[in-house]
Amino acid sequence: MKSWDLLTFDRLLTAPVIHIIYWCGLGLIILAGFGVVGAAVGLTLRGEGVVEKLVALPALVIGALIVVIMGLLWRALCEFYVAIFRISDDLRALREAKPPE
Repeated sequence: MKSWDLLTFDRLLTAPVIHIIYWCGLGLIILAGFGVVGAAVGLTLRGEGVVEKLVALPALVIGALIVVIMGLLWRALCEFYVAIFRISDDLRALREAKPPE
């Protein structure tokens, strides 16, 4: 990669940036997962009755499912953006490979 490519937009920088954004977002989703586990444990420890303790298990399961779904959706969104930029790269390569008329 030449420094001139960054100034002329001959090479798009967005794909590597999306990878960094993906890992940061995944880290936040994992932190949310720890929050779900902490909330379920807190419900169990704070609850004095049987009902409060029984609420903790479904809260943990539903929270874990939501965290997994969020991770999958985040991955799909980031893959979509990477695919769009790869299509742009492919179109540029096709334009360059096409013989002049």
